[in-house]
Amino acid sequence: MSAREPAPAVAVDQVDTAYLESLIGYNARRAALAMIEVFLPRMAAYDLRPVDFSVLSLVLHNPGITSRQLCSTLGILPPNLVGMVNLLERRELIVRAPHPTDRRAMGLHLTARGRKLMRRAERTASTLEAEVASRLSAAQARTLIRLLQKIYRPA
Repeated sequence: MSAREPAPAVAVDQVDTAYLESLIGYNARRAALAMIEVFLPRMAAYDLRPVDFSVLSLVLHNPGITSRQLCSTLGILPPNLVGMVNLLERRELIVRAPHPTDRRAMGLHLTARGRKLMRRAERTASTLEAEVASRLSAAQARTLIRLLQKIYRPA
């Protein structure tokens, strides 16, 4: 058969995913999609996208964090973060304050409204993670997180 001839017609009764399922990236992406499928509708109640949730969670747990630190931690390009921070500021969830040691930087802080929203959103996130990962024991979940972190964190 030449490269131009079509393959003979066959019916695929069962899809062979063995190769894809042997890839870490494929499995990590499928797990992420399973989480996102539940995350998006639950976080819609707070008007938060995954990246908004991540930014606000980091600001909650690291008051005074700078935009540069957020970009580095989350792998976000600075121009993308600027618009997001502006929007979160307009929603009165965060405020900027002068950084105590770097005169060029501004630290980000949650407002009272932002803290209240994130306390509820983080409870929701913890609940949905437990639901989606319910087939894992607590030890398996900790191991999975640790192994995934070995892939994306610097050595």
